[in-house]
Amino acid sequence: MAELTEQGPAPTGDTPPAGAAGRVRVAVVDDDALVRAGLRLILGGDARLEVVGEAADGAEAVTLVARHRPDVVLMDIRMPRTDGLTATRELTARADGPRVIVLTTFDTDEMVLTALRHGAAGFLLKDTPPARLVEAVHRVAAGQPILSPSVTAQLIAAVTHEDGSRRRAARARLDRLTEREREVALAVARGLSNAEIAAELYLGVATVKTHIGRLFTKLDASNRVQIALCVHDAGLA
Repeated sequence: MAELTEQGPAPTGDTPPAGAAGRVRVAVVDDDALVRAGLRLILGGDARLEVVGEAADGAEAVTLVARHRPDVVLMDIRMPRTDGLTATRELTARADGPRVIVLTTFDTDEMVLTALRHGAAGFLLKDTPPARLVEAVHRVAAGQPILSPSVTAQLIAAVTHEDGSRRRAARARLDRLTEREREVALAVARGLSNAEIAAELYLGVATVKTHIGRLFTKLDASNRVQIALCVHDAGLA
Protein backbone atom coordinates (compact mmCIF):
# COMPACT_ATOMS: atom_id res chain seq x y z
CA MET A 1 0.00 0.00 0.00
CA ALA A 2 1.10 3.54 -0.63
CA GLU A 3 1.83 6.12 2.02
CA LEU A 4 -0.90 6.90 4.51
CA THR A 5 -2.61 10.22 4.11
CA GLU A 6 -3.73 12.24 7.05
CA GLN A 7 -7.33 13.44 7.07
CA GLY A 8 -7.19 16.49 9.26
CA PRO A 9 -4.39 18.48 10.82
CA ALA A 10 -2.04 17.60 13.60
CA PRO A 11 -3.55 18.19 17.02
CA THR A 12 -2.86 21.58 18.50
CA GLY A 13 -4.61 21.32 21.82
CA ASP A 14 -8.36 20.89 21.31
CA THR A 15 -8.04 17.13 21.88
CA PRO A 16 -5.44 15.96 24.39
CA PRO A 17 -3.28 13.14 23.02
CA ALA A 18 -4.02 9.69 24.38
CA GLY A 19 -1.26 7.89 26.15
CA ALA A 20 0.56 11.15 26.83
CA ALA A 21 1.67 9.97 30.28
CA GLY A 22 3.18 6.72 28.94
CA ARG A 23 2.70 4.07 26.30
CA VAL A 24 -0.32 4.07 24.03
CA ARG A 25 -2.72 1.35 25.18
CA VAL A 26 -4.17 -0.65 22.28
CA ALA A 27 -6.93 -3.26 22.01
CA VAL A 28 -7.18 -5.64 19.03
CA VAL A 29 -10.61 -6.81 17.83
CA ASP A 30 -10.88 -9.47 15.10
CA ASP A 31 -12.67 -12.82 14.83
CA ASP A 32 -9.56 -14.43 13.30
CA ALA A 33 -7.13 -15.55 16.01
CA LEU A 34 -4.24 -15.54 13.54
CA VAL A 35 -4.94 -11.92 12.60
CA ARG A 36 -5.05 -10.95 16.28
CA ALA A 37 -1.75 -12.72 16.88
CA GLY A 38 -0.16 -10.98 13.91
CA LEU A 39 -1.36 -7.56 15.03
CA ARG A 40 -0.14 -8.19 18.56
CA LEU A 41 3.28 -9.14 17.16
CA ILE A 42 3.44 -6.02 14.98
CA LEU A 43 2.36 -3.66 17.74
CA GLY A 44 4.54 -5.37 20.32
CA GLY A 45 7.59 -4.45 18.28
CA ASP A 46 7.15 -0.81 19.29
CA ALA A 47 8.10 -0.11 22.91
CA ARG A 48 5.75 2.90 22.92
CA LEU A 49 2.70 0.67 22.40
CA GLU A 50 1.06 -1.75 24.82
CA VAL A 51 -1.56 -4.29 23.71
CA VAL A 52 -3.90 -4.51 26.69
CA GLY A 53 -6.38 -7.03 25.34
CA GLU A 54 -8.02 -8.87 22.45
CA ALA A 55 -11.62 -9.54 21.48
CA ALA A 56 -13.21 -11.81 18.87
CA ASP A 57 -16.30 -9.71 18.15
CA GLY A 58 -17.90 -6.35 18.80
CA ALA A 59 -19.72 -7.44 21.95
CA GLU A 60 -16.49 -8.66 23.51
CA ALA A 61 -14.83 -5.41 22.41
CA VAL A 62 -17.29 -3.32 24.39
CA THR A 63 -16.60 -5.39 27.51
CA LEU A 64 -12.84 -5.29 26.92
CA VAL A 65 -12.82 -1.50 26.57
CA ALA A 66 -14.81 -1.05 29.77
CA ARG A 67 -12.32 -3.23 31.64
CA HIS A 68 -8.99 -2.10 30.19
CA ARG A 69 -9.73 1.42 28.87
CA PRO A 70 -7.42 1.37 25.84
CA ASP A 71 -6.51 4.58 24.03
CA VAL A 72 -6.90 3.04 20.57
CA VAL A 73 -8.90 0.07 19.27
CA LEU A 74 -8.05 -1.76 16.04
CA MET A 75 -11.48 -2.94 14.91
CA ASP A 76 -12.41 -5.49 12.27
CA ILE A 77 -15.80 -4.97 10.58
CA ARG A 78 -17.30 -8.34 9.73
CA MET A 79 -17.54 -10.40 12.90
CA PRO A 80 -20.19 -12.65 14.49
CA ARG A 81 -22.74 -11.44 17.05
CA THR A 82 -21.88 -7.72 17.04
CA ASP A 83 -20.08 -6.35 13.99
CA GLY A 84 -17.31 -3.77 14.10
CA LEU A 85 -19.43 -0.87 12.84
CA THR A 86 -21.99 -1.35 15.60
CA ALA A 87 -19.27 -1.64 18.24
CA THR A 88 -17.52 1.45 16.87
CA ARG A 89 -20.69 3.49 17.16
CA GLU A 90 -21.23 2.36 20.75
CA LEU A 91 -17.64 2.97 21.84
CA THR A 92 -17.20 6.38 20.23
CA ALA A 93 -20.51 7.60 21.63
CA ARG A 94 -19.00 7.44 25.12
CA ALA A 95 -17.52 10.62 26.53
CA ASP A 96 -14.34 8.76 27.50
CA GLY A 97 -14.41 6.29 24.62
CA PRO A 98 -11.28 5.15 22.76
CA ARG A 99 -10.27 6.21 19.28
CA VAL A 100 -11.13 3.48 16.80
CA ILE A 101 -9.20 2.48 13.69
CA VAL A 102 -11.26 0.24 11.43
CA LEU A 103 -8.89 -2.34 9.95
CA THR A 104 -10.45 -4.53 7.28
CA THR A 105 -10.08 -6.24 3.92
CA PHE A 106 -13.23 -4.48 2.71
CA ASP A 107 -13.27 -0.86 1.57
CA THR A 108 -16.61 -0.28 -0.15
CA ASP A 109 -17.82 3.30 -0.33
CA GLU A 110 -20.74 2.80 2.01
CA MET A 111 -18.62 0.90 4.54
CA VAL A 112 -16.06 3.72 4.67
CA LEU A 113 -18.74 6.37 5.11
CA THR A 114 -20.60 4.35 7.73
CA ALA A 115 -17.44 3.74 9.76
CA LEU A 116 -16.54 7.44 9.74
CA ARG A 117 -20.08 8.53 10.55
CA HIS A 118 -20.05 6.11 13.47
CA GLY A 119 -17.02 7.95 14.86
CA ALA A 120 -14.06 5.95 13.55
CA ALA A 121 -10.85 7.98 13.62
CA GLY A 122 -9.21 5.90 10.90
CA PHE A 123 -9.93 3.34 8.20
CA LEU A 124 -7.08 1.13 6.97
CA LEU A 125 -6.85 -2.01 4.88
CA LYS A 126 -5.31 -5.13 6.35
CA ASP A 127 -2.52 -5.09 3.78
CA THR A 128 -1.16 -1.89 5.34
CA PRO A 129 2.60 -2.40 5.94
CA PRO A 130 3.48 -3.00 9.61
CA ALA A 131 5.46 0.23 9.96
CA ARG A 132 2.55 2.24 8.56
CA LEU A 133 0.11 0.50 10.87
CA VAL A 134 2.23 1.39 13.90
CA GLU A 135 2.51 4.96 12.63
CA ALA A 136 -1.27 5.14 12.21
CA VAL A 137 -1.85 4.01 15.80
CA HIS A 138 0.43 6.73 17.11
CA ARG A 139 -1.19 9.40 14.94
CA VAL A 140 -4.71 8.45 15.93
CA ALA A 141 -3.71 8.31 19.61
CA ALA A 142 -2.43 11.87 19.20
CA GLY A 143 -5.72 13.03 17.70
CA GLN A 144 -4.92 12.82 13.98
CA PRO A 145 -7.59 10.93 11.99
CA ILE A 146 -6.01 8.63 9.40
CA LEU A 147 -7.20 7.13 6.11
CA SER A 148 -5.31 5.07 3.56
CA PRO A 149 -4.97 6.66 0.10
CA SER A 150 -7.38 4.21 -1.56
CA VAL A 151 -9.98 4.87 1.11
CA THR A 152 -9.50 8.63 0.77
CA ALA A 153 -10.15 8.42 -2.97
CA GLN A 154 -13.29 6.37 -2.42
CA LEU A 155 -14.51 8.72 0.26
CA ILE A 156 -14.16 11.75 -1.99
CA ALA A 157 -15.91 9.95 -4.84
CA ALA A 158 -18.73 8.74 -2.63
CA VAL A 159 -19.33 12.13 -1.09
CA THR A 160 -19.28 13.72 -4.53
CA HIS A 161 -22.11 11.44 -5.62
CA GLU A 162 -24.22 11.64 -2.47
CA ASP A 163 -27.94 12.06 -3.05
CA GLY A 164 -29.74 15.36 -2.60
CA SER A 165 -31.36 14.43 0.70
CA ARG A 166 -28.00 14.02 2.43
CA ARG A 167 -26.81 17.32 0.99
CA ARG A 168 -29.92 19.08 2.28
CA ALA A 169 -29.47 17.51 5.72
CA ALA A 170 -25.83 18.61 5.88
CA ARG A 171 -26.69 22.14 4.83
CA ALA A 172 -29.41 22.27 7.48
CA ARG A 173 -26.83 21.33 10.10
CA LEU A 174 -24.43 24.00 8.87
CA ASP A 175 -27.24 26.56 9.00
CA ARG A 176 -27.12 26.22 12.79
CA LEU A 177 -23.67 27.79 12.82
CA THR A 178 -22.74 31.40 13.21
CA GLU A 179 -20.85 32.99 10.33
CA ARG A 180 -17.54 32.62 12.17
CA GLU A 181 -18.22 28.98 13.13
CA ARG A 182 -18.99 28.27 9.50
CA GLU A 183 -15.67 29.78 8.43
CA VAL A 184 -13.87 27.59 10.96
CA ALA A 185 -15.76 24.50 9.75
CA LEU A 186 -14.73 25.19 6.16
CA ALA A 187 -11.12 25.62 7.28
CA VAL A 188 -11.23 22.31 9.17
CA ALA A 189 -12.54 20.64 6.01
CA ARG A 190 -9.53 22.00 4.14
CA GLY A 191 -7.23 20.29 6.65
CA LEU A 192 -5.90 23.40 8.36
CA SER A 193 -4.47 23.17 11.86
CA ASN A 194 -5.75 25.36 14.68
CA ALA A 195 -2.76 27.66 14.28
CA GLU A 196 -3.34 27.95 10.53
CA ILE A 197 -7.02 28.69 11.04
CA ALA A 198 -6.15 31.34 13.61
CA ALA A 199 -3.73 33.02 11.20
CA GLU A 200 -6.12 32.91 8.27
CA LEU A 201 -9.15 34.22 10.18
CA TYR A 202 -7.21 36.63 12.44
CA LEU A 203 -8.25 34.82 15.59
CA GLY A 204 -6.42 33.60 18.66
CA VAL A 205 -5.69 29.87 18.81
CA ALA A 206 -7.75 29.61 22.01
CA THR A 207 -10.70 31.18 20.19
CA VAL A 208 -10.35 28.66 17.36
CA LYS A 209 -10.41 25.83 19.89
CA THR A 210 -13.60 27.27 21.37
CA HIS A 211 -15.22 27.43 17.94
CA ILE A 212 -14.23 23.84 17.18
CA GLY A 213 -15.72 22.71 20.48
CA ARG A 214 -18.99 24.37 19.47
CA LEU A 215 -18.81 22.69 16.06
CA PHE A 216 -18.58 19.28 17.73
CA THR A 217 -21.80 20.08 19.60
CA LYS A 218 -23.79 21.78 16.84
CA LEU A 219 -22.83 19.31 14.12
CA ASP A 220 -23.08 16.29 16.43
CA ALA A 221 -19.49 15.42 15.53
CA SER A 222 -16.97 13.54 17.64
CA ASN A 223 -13.86 14.44 15.65
CA ARG A 224 -12.56 16.71 12.88
CA VAL A 225 -13.19 14.10 10.18
CA GLN A 226 -16.92 14.28 10.87
CA ILE A 227 -16.87 18.08 10.64
CA ALA A 228 -15.15 17.74 7.26
CA LEU A 229 -17.69 15.13 6.15
CA CYS A 230 -20.55 17.48 6.94
CA VAL A 231 -18.94 20.24 4.91
CA HIS A 232 -18.31 17.86 2.02
CA ASP A 233 -21.86 16.50 2.22
CA ALA A 234 -23.15 20.04 1.92
CA GLY A 235 -21.13 20.49 -1.26
CA LEU A 236 -19.02 23.28 0.20
CA ALA A 237 -15.59 21.67 -0.14
